[in-house]
Amino acid sequence: MAEGKSFQLAVVTPEAAILDTEASFVALPAHDGEIGVLRNRAPLLIKLDVGLLRAETADGTRRLYIDGGFAEMIDNRLTVLTEDARDPAELERADAERCFEQAQAMTAEDSAALANREKALRRARVQLRLTAS
Repeated sequence: MAEGKSFQLAVVTPEAAILDTEASFVALPAHDGEIGVLRNRAPLLIKLDVGLLRAETADGTRRLYIDGGFAEMIDNRLTVLTEDARDPAELERADAERCFEQAQAMTAEDSAALANREKALRRARVQLRLTAS
């Protein structure tokens, strides 16, 4: 990767540091749509949604399923804090289908239960989309 065109990317879950590498571009699933990050970006703090993180690294494109969280870009270091991060190839179609069925069956008797149901449905839909290929 050309020096001066990259920045540090770290993806961390409560259990482990999943990725720590240099990247020239990262696309993140922000809560209000996808956002791209390049070197020398102004400081940024964003809430993440469930989705796919794509990073252009010296080794090629890295893809990670991430389960919400937060991302901060400061001084050419992008840190992603998320509940779960893994290679989409690790996702199982049968598990995603089961999660989708369970989410559909959830009752929404109040606003908190409705929010939990919607989050579970989003998570299952993303996993189904990523396991379709």
